[in-house]
Formats: sequence, C-alpha cells, structure tokens
Amino acid sequence: MIRILRHLIRELLNDFGRNQIMYSLVRNCPGESGFALRHWVMRKRFKKIGQDVRIHEGVRLRNAHKIELGDRVTLGVENFIQAGGGVEIGDDSVLGPGVKVWTQNHAFADPNTPIRDQGADYRKVVIGKDVWIGANAFIMPGAEIGDGAVISAAAVVGGKKIPPYSILAGNPARVIGSRSQRG
Repeated sequence: MIRILRHLIRELLNDFGRNQIMYSLVRNCPGESGFALRHWVMRKRFKKIGQDVRIHEGVRLRNAHKIELGDRVTLGVENFIQAGGGVEIGDDSVLGPGVKVWTQNHAFADPNTPIRDQGADYRKVVIGKDVWIGANAFIMPGAEIGDGAVISAAAVVGGKKIPPYSILAGNPARVIGSRSQRG
C-alpha cells in the first residue's frame, strides 16, 4: 500500500502525472459540463487545440502533446488516439464513436529478435478539414486523409494518401465514390 501511495504522490508532483489523474476523473462526465471539463483539463496538453473542440465521453489519448486539433473538431464517444508519431486533424472534422487513430506499430523485421525487443515504427496521421470518419473505423499509421473525405463505419484505412472528397469503405478501405461528383 505504501508503494502505491509513493507512486501516486510522485505522479501528483509532476505536471504530466497530475494531468493524467485529472483527465481520468473527467473522462466520462456527461453533458455540456463534461465537454467543458475535458476541454479545460486537456487544453494545455495538446500540441494545438482550436476553438469549439468537443471531446466526448470515454476518449482515450496517448501522447496528447503530439496532437493538433483544428477548430470545431469533434472526438467521438470512446475514440482512442495513439499519437506517438503525431496526429493532425483539420477544422470541422468529426470522428464517430469507437474510432481508433494509430501512429505507431511494433517493428518486427528481425525473426531472430523477439518483437517486444525490436522497438516501434512511428508515422504521422493527417486528417484534413471537413472529414467524417464513421463509427469503429481504424486509421493506420501514415494515413493522409484529404479534405472533405468520408470514411465509412468499420473501415480500415492503411498508411496511404486518400484524395480529397473521396468516400471510402471496407477492410482494407477502398475508394467507392467521390463527394465532388455529387450535384
């Protein structure tokens, strides 16, 4: 028990640990007060945070100091953003519930070395302006999603460049249409 208290005290004495504890207390607060509390706690942790950003309940963030959010970005219920390689989300983009954004993977090239000992590969994810990412989509390291794109629910977007206004679906995600062709 004393060991646990020492860890807690150590975490409370540094900014990062204190912020993690604060965020864990407000992560699931409901309603407008929850949005305000999460924004207030996280505003100094992000690399950049725009105006009117909404962080829904249950959002999990790793390496928040490498996340850049534009104006009016919405992070949906139970999103998980692992930003070790950096994440940039443009103005007016919306992430549906359960979306995962990943910027790192285990290195595994050497079959003679345990995967856990090979480190990680990091690749930035860039999500353009006015992008909608549907529920439970998975955005892989290195993905660059162009402005105005729509990613369907449960799509898995690999580390590639997605043209602006594309509509993607599937696993792996493929372009199935374009918003720019709509009248």
